[in-house]
Amino acid sequence: MAKELNKKSEKGNQLESEEIMEKIVALCKRRGFIFPGSEIYGGLKGTWDYGPLGSELKFNIKQAWWKAIVQKRQDVVGISASILMNPKVWEASGHTTSFTDPLVECKTCHQRFRADQEEIIQAHEKKHLDLKEKVEWTQPRKFNLLVEAKVGVVEGEKSTVYLRGEITQGVHVNFKNILNSSRLKIPFGVAQIGKAFRNEITPGNFTYRSIEFEQMELQYYVKPDEQESMKYYEFWKEERMKWYQDLGIKKENLRFRQHASDELAHYAKAAWDIEYRSPFGWKECEGIHHRGDWDLRRHQEFSGQDMSYFDQETGQRFIPWVIEASGGVDRAMLFFLIDAYQEEEERIVLKLSPKLAPYKAAVFPLLANKPDLVKKASELFSILKEADLGMIAWDERGNIGKRYYSQDEIGTPYCFTIDFQSLEDETVTVRDRDTTKQERIKISEATSYLKEKLLK
Repeated sequence: MAKELNKKSEKGNQLESEEIMEKIVALCKRRGFIFPGSEIYGGLKGTWDYGPLGSELKFNIKQAWWKAIVQKRQDVVGISASILMNPKVWEASGHTTSFTDPLVECKTCHQRFRADQEEIIQAHEKKHLDLKEKVEWTQPRKFNLLVEAKVGVVEGEKSTVYLRGEITQGVHVNFKNILNSSRLKIPFGVAQIGKAFRNEITPGNFTYRSIEFEQMELQYYVKPDEQESMKYYEFWKEERMKWYQDLGIKKENLRFRQHASDELAHYAKAAWDIEYRSPFGWKECEGIHHRGDWDLRRHQEFSGQDMSYFDQETGQRFIPWVIEASGGVDRAMLFFLIDAYQEEEERIVLKLSPKLAPYKAAVFPLLANKPDLVKKASELFSILKEADLGMIAWDERGNIGKRYYSQDEIGTPYCFTIDFQSLEDETVTVRDRDTTKQERIKISEATSYLKEKLLK
């Protein structure tokens, strides 16, 4: 009886999770966050287009990351490397060899293994079976994650290159350029945000696993010392976890998970993931990796260029080790949306952090057919737009209740309504998205009020 109840409970939870994802996907399309790629032509699996609100939310996430990683620190700089790189880069990084074996993929968690690694595959199956999860595998296939492209103007004489499979290598191949053009000293970091592309066998779970995606990564160079490198490794683990929590993701929905020895990438000395408890299970949000000297050493071997660092204080020359914090912009956005989504008695609301919300505020005239109200609301709208605090929405459609509902559903934290009292005493009603409580403030204080709220 207990087993039957457990099975019913698990099935019920699965159905509930599927329903939540269906609702979020529908909201994203309805409200202009995310659209299926090339939809009018039947789409292209694993590709997504970001609409007006989605583009703004994604931009805000990247801005928040850049501010935290680069602008607020003295030991990190940024670059923006080319998507197309010399194919030898991918030979040096190990991608052209590590990603071309016959692989099978677990359909449950999407991890891939070489088809001949029977013991590892059996151990992996046991993990799922112990959790009472179904295990299915794809057929073995020769598989290369790198997406090929052709460059050249003459057909038949074009060269094969690759769309980058990760943005990491663009930093490492520029290590000496960055050193020679700056005054950075070890330890220091190089940050980058950019597109990457992978031939995914089974893209899915909405935008979680896609062919084209965007990464935000930090490569932090340290001395080749076990104790010192682990100090920075632990620092960046905690720093990155804190970033997600500070931007509103509930603490109980985040955890660290250490990679087992059979999971470690070819370059990794150690690896921990920050995972998010999504409707489709605990999933990787960001990886914190100890890459050792793999990258610079390999590029030195393959290019013949000296990639070492000279420490003027100690007189030592060495190849630095790398601590990497690698997050997905698309995954972060999906998890922020899931975590913010709430269904209340009379409304659907996205309780996004005001720092991330696509619109920071909305301005309404109480009635659209009253010129004096529209004029006064337009004046306030212009003032808030000029304050450069972020996107401000204007809405005069339908009744005020429907306008509030609409702004709640897209995550707008504050709504300013100009009513008849506004014409008498120069005040405005401000409604808080999360509590639905309203207060009156002076119109002249609207900018400072919003600025203070957004800085919290």
